[in-house]
Amino acid sequence: MATGEFESQVAMQQLIPDNVAKAVAVGPLDEDNTKSYFIVEFKDMHAKKPSPQMVAAVLSKMHQSSESPTGKYGFPVTTYKGYFLVNNDWCEKWEDWFAREFGQTLQNYYSRRGEDAEFVGLFEDFSAKVIPRLLRPLETGGRSIKSTLCHTDLWHGNAALDLETQECIIFDPCCLYGHNEADLSFFRTEAYGWSKEYIEEYVKLVQPSEPQEDFDDRNALYAMRNYIVSATLWDHWLHMMDHVKDEMRRLIAKYPEGFAGFEEGA
Repeated sequence: MATGEFESQVAMQQLIPDNVAKAVAVGPLDEDNTKSYFIVEFKDMHAKKPSPQMVAAVLSKMHQSSESPTGKYGFPVTTYKGYFLVNNDWCEKWEDWFAREFGQTLQNYYSRRGEDAEFVGLFEDFSAKVIPRLLRPLETGGRSIKSTLCHTDLWHGNAALDLETQECIIFDPCCLYGHNEADLSFFRTEAYGWSKEYIEEYVKLVQPSEPQEDFDDRNALYAMRNYIVSATLWDHWLHMMDHVKDEMRRLIAKYPEGFAGFEEGA
């Protein structure tokens, strides 16, 4: 777990050195090698939330100046969302990486909360229709996206203002080389301390990927993963699973033919 965060922090500091607390060291404890230490430089930070303009500037710089070392989607080491590991084995297509991780996120939920028969049925339809419909067009029909470094855990508690420099500092990453829009998922709801104003500022700097008309639904898709992770880890987030089900139903109804419907309409 510590190694994943260390390598994530190192990857970020190479791109946005003024906006991170630099990673110093990581390793097992001498007296107990089942436990690890992770050391970063001290930053005196204000809990005040950075502005939409500041966060958008930091994210756009990181996204636009980075590129996957393999050209694929994943990360060189295993990372963790909460205490659940993320399989970062490299995938050629973004759809493949995200579909694999979304499925594992649901399995983690079932292992902690128990299997939900209604949800199992919904996800079967959702994974067959909605995920391909929203993600496959990004890399077909002459369209492409660049695999860029993403933070992937940017709720408002993982960003603050440096009291000395007044710069926006982001921390506690679970990095991934993936689709830059995935980092906008926490801004979809005020439940994570942000608002859609952060998305609005970001797209002033970085245009949505093509097809642009799918941008909001892709954002909804990426946000669902966050909701499921939160509901898995914390009891007070369990109510969000009703929202996830509603969003799944909405998107299944909107895209009943899946990717085939996109091809026919192209």
